[in-house]
Amino acid sequence: MRRLPFSPWHLLLMPLALLFVLPLVQMVLTSFMSNAEINQFPPKLIPSSLHLSGWTALLTETSALRWLGNSIVVSAVSVVAHLALCSTAGYGFARLKFAGRGVAFLVVVATVMVPIQLLMIPTYLMFARIGIVDTLAAAFVPWLASAFGIFLMRQFFLSLPAELEEAALIDGCGRWRTFRSIVLPLARPALATLAVFTLLSSWNDLLWPLVAISDDSRFTLQVGLATFQGTRHTEWSQLMAGNVLATMPLILAFLVAQKRFIATMSFTGLKG
Repeated sequence: MRRLPFSPWHLLLMPLALLFVLPLVQMVLTSFMSNAEINQFPPKLIPSSLHLSGWTALLTETSALRWLGNSIVVSAVSVVAHLALCSTAGYGFARLKFAGRGVAFLVVVATVMVPIQLLMIPTYLMFARIGIVDTLAAAFVPWLASAFGIFLMRQFFLSLPAELEEAALIDGCGRWRTFRSIVLPLARPALATLAVFTLLSSWNDLLWPLVAISDDSRFTLQVGLATFQGTRHTEWSQLMAGNVLATMPLILAFLVAQKRFIATMSFTGLKG
């Protein structure tokens, strides 16, 4: 019997992949439909002709490009801060020995169980006192670090051989130089994974920016798109075009970090 040129699992995974891709394809096609075609019943899957009215209205009648820029700023600051702070804290919990390390780590991890809605009012009051409500800072400050990021980086650092760091310390490297020159390069898969998760969460965040920001010039893209849906009327072609604009950066980011993302999932484990 002739062997297949690919894994038999692909026979199952390919139909599943098509099933997940279908809504994305339908969203892109709908963005090129007229409102009359979108509202037809039964609904049409393929537009009879390409209509650019939704894209034209999105780019000329709204501040979508400004919102896109705001989302890029918020996500970029969130990712960079997450990588810096969570990797540093994770390394401290994994390698440094200090009194109360285990209790402090449990307290950090326990914050994951606190509902975000419970923290919104205290956070809003705190931000109002320091004067960053209704600014982009209000959108990215809550994403500067997270318990999940600290936990992920700690688990990855625990999986690395401690002998590498001990050898560097014997050769005269300080703790900070060892972390920067030896540990961080080995942690690139974990950092890429953390960057993807942080990008997804900060980019798609709707509830908190909707509460903290009221000036439409400072809206993120998700908040701006939410204004397209009205109680009596919704511009579906315009909304679908905005959703395509909001989705494509995430797909590109995942494609860039895909290999390192898979490497982390197969290498990290749950040691310690």
